[in-house]
Amino acid sequence: MSVATNGDRCVSVALSVYTQEDGPYGTDIGVTVTPGGEPGAGRIADANSYSALNIIPYKSRIVLSAIYYRINRRNCTSPTLAVLGFLWSKPKLDIEKKEDVSILLEKADVEFDNGHYEDCYHILIQSKFNDNTEVKWRMCRALYNLAKQTKYDPNYRKALIKEAYEIISNELPKSQQNYAVHKWYALILEAKSSYDGYKEKIKHLEKIKEQLDLAVALNPNDATTLHMLGEWCYQLSDMPWHHRKTAEILFSPLPHSCYEDALEYFLKAESVHPRFYSVNLLRIGSCYLKLEKEDQAKYYLHLAAGYPAKSNEDHQANKEAAELLKRLQ
Repeated sequence: MSVATNGDRCVSVALSVYTQEDGPYGTDIGVTVTPGGEPGAGRIADANSYSALNIIPYKSRIVLSAIYYRINRRNCTSPTLAVLGFLWSKPKLDIEKKEDVSILLEKADVEFDNGHYEDCYHILIQSKFNDNTEVKWRMCRALYNLAKQTKYDPNYRKALIKEAYEIISNELPKSQQNYAVHKWYALILEAKSSYDGYKEKIKHLEKIKEQLDLAVALNPNDATTLHMLGEWCYQLSDMPWHHRKTAEILFSPLPHSCYEDALEYFLKAESVHPRFYSVNLLRIGSCYLKLEKEDQAKYYLHLAAGYPAKSNEDHQANKEAAELLKRLQ
């Protein structure tokens, strides 16, 4: 992308966007707009460019929104902001100036709860409140869940996690009393370290646990954080002995945990918010199996196997629970 200004009167942009969705030649766009003091305030000077912008594929639009967000935070000149604001991913949402942040968050949460993660992200990033802590961690939450969708290219999913990590790591020092910032920092750090390799994943285990503990201390009734603490314990307990020894020889000593610790967290999450997550039910059943308590295991595995599937994770939990139940017959 190249940007050229002509005094204070106009700005021209030549843009090439390449994603898997675009095909091998990408999308080339040239546009000239007049400057504006607010994001998206630039006026189109070339009508043909407007038609061209309408054909930008959806994934390219998400990338453009992320570019805009980074430039906006670094206080670039208003002509540049006008252009990048104009290039946002979807038609500009008509959020009136009088609308306060709580209404914005409510709209974003509804989209998220319905599984519309792209829409949730764009509601947040396009708002005038996008420097608000509650908005920022929700942006990271949306990016994190987008990155879990296997329909996207792995490099694209990695880029989403990298963008989320940049946002949440910058927010963490400023929001030490916000449990959700600690929670999403831990989740996104775990995802990022998984992309960065096994050594990085081992290196950050203690830090991830520390951030989850801080989140629970600030909000002991958040089921997702309790589940993730259980998952942390479960994965360590489930690591084969030879893998643990190899990791300790090559890298550093690993923290220790057990299935009893994992089960305690999973059950606490279930008591706080019953049936909130298919994987939590699956993990409770799995822990009981590991502890040789088959009756309790069957009860929770039946719940997991019959859980209404709304996501890939739910389908996978259904499948794993059904397979475990077959072994118990």
